[in-house]
Amino acid sequence: MQNDPDWKMIYSSTLPHKINIVKAVLEDNQINSVELNRKDSSYIFIGDIDLYVHKNDAVLAEFLIKSNDL
Repeated sequence: MQNDPDWKMIYSSTLPHKINIVKAVLEDNQINSVELNRKDSSYIFIGDIDLYVHKNDAVLAEFLIKSNDL
């Protein structure tokens, strides 16, 4: 996912509920997203959760995130 040129990271957070909110907004607009959880299993406060979308949906996804103050 990280090295795949067809996917772009559009959002990152340490808080799972924020990722879920962004995913819901994207789903409401027919944009599929995939999350990559890079949190440490021993220390859950270390690491991020990254949200990826297909490169064709990236501009709209970023617009939705900004316009909804996410």
